[in-house]
Amino acid sequence: MIGFLIGRFQPFHLGHFAAIKFALSKVEHLHVGIGSSNISHEKRNPFTADERKRMILSSIDDEISKNLTIHYIPDVDDHSKWTHLIDEIIPEYDVVFSNDDFTHELYDKRGKSIISVDLKSRSDLSGSNIRNLILTDHNWKEFVPSGTIDVLSEIDAKKRLEDL
Repeated sequence: MIGFLIGRFQPFHLGHFAAIKFALSKVEHLHVGIGSSNISHEKRNPFTADERKRMILSSIDDEISKNLTIHYIPDVDDHSKWTHLIDEIIPEYDVVFSNDDFTHELYDKRGKSIISVDLKSRSDLSGSNIRNLILTDHNWKEFVPSGTIDVLSEIDAKKRLEDL
């Protein structure tokens, strides 16, 4: 069975890592969609799609990466076309992994199988919380994998967030 999981990964954190591991426990192969791939350098989406891909790839081991493919999923203005755009990018998947109600609704209308992903420590493990911790020089490194720490340090994430 083939699965699909989408996220913005702004930045990739331990909750995302747990979601990938959960999804891979249910399917043989997982397509990971980097959502809002056409948006960066904004307060809500500060990191580029390539930076987010590097965060993911540098945070997972070879055993996980061999069963995973990463795709860029741009935002579109028409939500009804969004899942069809994903089908053009990722032509084959049997199940969608998501905790987002709107994503559930869109795929449910199309008759796609959906598996909910439990949110792990949501108050700490949210992109907005981690971005705020980076910006205010509070302890954020405990919430992200080491690969993400390396990428965020390399791109000087604090300065980028300050500039936005």
